Amino acid sequence: MAALAHLLDILMFVAVCILLLAGFPVAFTLAGVALIFGLLGYLAGVFSLSFFMAFPQRIFGTMINEVLLAVPLFVFMGVMLERSKVAEELLETMGRLFGTLRGGLGISVSIVGALLAASTGIVGATVVTMGLLSLPTMLRYGYSPRLATGSIAAAGTLGQIIPPSIVLVILGDQLSNAYQKAQLDMGIFSPETVSVGDLFAGALIPGLVLVGMYIVFQIVMAIMKPDSSPPMPAAEVGTVPLSKILHALLPPVVLIVAVLGSILGGIATPTEAAAVGAIGATLLAGYRLAENRPWPIYVAGLSLIGVLLLTANMDLRFARTVIPPADWAGIIVAAVLCLLVFYGLIVALVRIHRGDVLGPVMRSTTQITSMVFVILIGAALFSLVFRGLGGEEMVHSLLSQMPGGALGAMIAVMVLMFILGFFLDFLEIVFVVVPIVAPILLMMEMPDGSTMSPVWLGVMMAVNLQTSFLTPPFGFALFYLRGVAPRSVRTMDIYRGIIPFVFIQVLALIVLWYLPELATWLPTVVYGR
Repeated sequence: MAALAHLLDILMFVAVCILLLAGFPVAFTLAGVALIFGLLGYLAGVFSLSFFMAFPQRIFGTMINEVLLAVPLFVFMGVMLERSKVAEELLETMGRLFGTLRGGLGISVSIVGALLAASTGIVGATVVTMGLLSLPTMLRYGYSPRLATGSIAAAGTLGQIIPPSIVLVILGDQLSNAYQKAQLDMGIFSPETVSVGDLFAGALIPGLVLVGMYIVFQIVMAIMKPDSSPPMPAAEVGTVPLSKILHALLPPVVLIVAVLGSILGGIATPTEAAAVGAIGATLLAGYRLAENRPWPIYVAGLSLIGVLLLTANMDLRFARTVIPPADWAGIIVAAVLCLLVFYGLIVALVRIHRGDVLGPVMRSTTQITSMVFVILIGAALFSLVFRGLGGEEMVHSLLSQMPGGALGAMIAVMVLMFILGFFLDFLEIVFVVVPIVAPILLMMEMPDGSTMSPVWLGVMMAVNLQTSFLTPPFGFALFYLRGVAPRSVRTMDIYRGIIPFVFIQVLALIVLWYLPELATWLPTVVYGR
């Protein structure tokens, strides 16, 4: 009977892959296949319908999950910034700043990609924007189509690893559940937790290292193949005033520091920081659309920073174990600053609405958020049936028998996720694969006798998942770029252009494998774990 249950598990996974490749909707494919195989297992006597009874509780747990509230807030922040033309000004300014250097346009694309990753985190919007603005410029000045398209596609995917990232939010939620389950299975009845903030801190340095590797590659290409990335004529670039550089860089950098700084500084949880980011993006969009009277936005922005600084002293985070005595002077000042932020926010929303920006932003946010949560619900049902058919025990037995112990099992999982990335979206991989393999990996003993770090595992998975946007035939960054690239750029140029960047990402995985401290050092410093 166990063999029949395991066979149904394997067939269920294969059926999902085939139907997804055929173009069926992800969420309904996961849920529908799970229902069919659950009923087949029941008729065969190897599956209990009681597993279906746990499904409503799973959905209820998802809907009240405070961590996942960060998803719509970060999506709103990214879409609002994309609509406020922040990327256009950044690309123009950085292009003029580095354009006179050989390979300078490629370097500017990598830098802007990193800044947009830390502010918007929306891969599609970033790739499309840079493809529309930078690609024609790079081609006009003689850049190789392969290098130009590869640089833009790779820089656009940095939003998957550089926090705040939706991938890290979702991955952090899944790993938190997996880590607690692993500890309970090991007999630890007061389990530690791993939070989204831990993953944000852990992914920051590897993300910046990856940006550095992209820039080094641009420099090497400029030296070895000068014709592939020529400089822009200095006469056409001219001088870039400091005021223009600050106007382009300062607002998004301040927003990045406010969001990430509030998380890493212990001022706010990721969900609360996402709310700060959404407010900041709205104020920034209102400032960009302001034809006159920008002072309410200035006042609101400064007041928002003041609120964060006061919060740093007052520690107003949720879920605190110790409530400090009330600081009434600070509370009064904070209340006044909040009223100023509210006034500036109302002014910004009115301007955004009049500029016909608010409606499209709300629709895009609703669509993306709905897609994420519907897939999550479908994946929850798939996971229940997979476990009910004994799939977890089968995977545990398979990984335990891998040569090399925990490291061998880790390599097998990384290879599996890399291969799945050719055909599946990161959401399917996170929601389906991670809940199955992560508890097993986190229980296995490392060569030094310890268990695997959940932060290191999460960052490794995040870097690995980033390649799914670049690997054909279903790399979404390739589709986005193909849609906006000039007709003179062949599809094969785009596919060949991303090859060196995929190798760079694999090299980043290898570096992270041998230097796990890149992922674990900052969370230890910030959170003491």
